[in-house]
Amino acid sequence: MSTSRVASLGEYLREQRSTAQMSSRQLAEQAGVSNPYLSQVERGKSGVTLESLRKIADALNVAPSAFFSGSTEQDDWAGRLELFHYKDLSEGIQEADFSPILVTLQPGENKGSAFSHNGYEFLFVTEGVLTVEVDGEQFELPPQQSTMFDARKKHYWFNLTDQPVRFLVVSSKMK
Repeated sequence: MSTSRVASLGEYLREQRSTAQMSSRQLAEQAGVSNPYLSQVERGKSGVTLESLRKIADALNVAPSAFFSGSTEQDDWAGRLELFHYKDLSEGIQEADFSPILVTLQPGENKGSAFSHNGYEFLFVTEGVLTVEVDGEQFELPPQQSTMFDARKKHYWFNLTDQPVRFLVVSSKMK
């Protein structure tokens, strides 16, 4: 992230796109999202789902946690996402081959569709019961349980309970 504090997720996204020397059309095409949608996200007119954020991060060749690096407030940019609340645990280190994120899903946060990305994903539940879907199969992870899978398989996380779910996600990058 630049030395100046970026005020919004959209602003940071635009800065990263500019650094990568990509037009919004090029980024949208590579990320598999529409150009008008990307433009709305950059202008703060639309929220972003985890699926879209992951596709955009992959197209920019950055970890999704890069969008939350430097967040000092728990509800910083995370509060602007539609479904998830994130806390980046990377300490601002972007060169690592993995990215740790603490995710909190509120009760009933079960919208979204499975997606895939390069690398592997490790999940560890600290609170609540997380429903995980990997390759079309759903299973539950109670507190203190974990799973790890090839993230190229379509996957998604859900909170189908009436209690918050908090879990650690560690995503690796494929070399």
